[in-house]
Amino acid sequence: MLNYLDDLFARLRLATAPAEIEALQNGIWQVWLTSSDAATNEVLEVGTRAMQADDLALAIRQFTTIILLNPSFSEAWNKRATAHYLRGEYRASLADIAETLRREPRHFGALWGRAAILRELGDYRHALDSLITLSGVCPNLPGLREEQSSLQERLGKG
Repeated sequence: MLNYLDDLFARLRLATAPAEIEALQNGIWQVWLTSSDAATNEVLEVGTRAMQADDLALAIRQFTTIILLNPSFSEAWNKRATAHYLRGEYRASLADIAETLRREPRHFGALWGRAAILRELGDYRHALDSLITLSGVCPNLPGLREEQSSLQERLGKG
């Protein structure tokens, strides 16, 4: 599975068409969202449905259960980061994003999310750093260059 994921990321770095980028990202998400353990997949599904239903406390509990049982499963950290973000718990979200990126440094969702939170907190320098890292993963991601330019302007480098 790792070679397949590495191949998808290699193709993502070279992709230029938005539809191709989206298709490659969707393929990567499918790998990330699948555990070799059926019980983990079930808990992840319950947590994801809870998050979609705006039951963020339940979602966080479900993702925490996965993290306790399988702390190397990066997507549980990322999902919990998203739930914390949706609750306005930015520091908790950033902590979980850091754990996501420790396990999967190429996690474009976590990198984009970290940049968004840091921008909202007024930490434009670190938000830009996150986007620069993201550009190494997916340089042609729609909206990425514009967001980088916006942050550079805020930092007086535009």
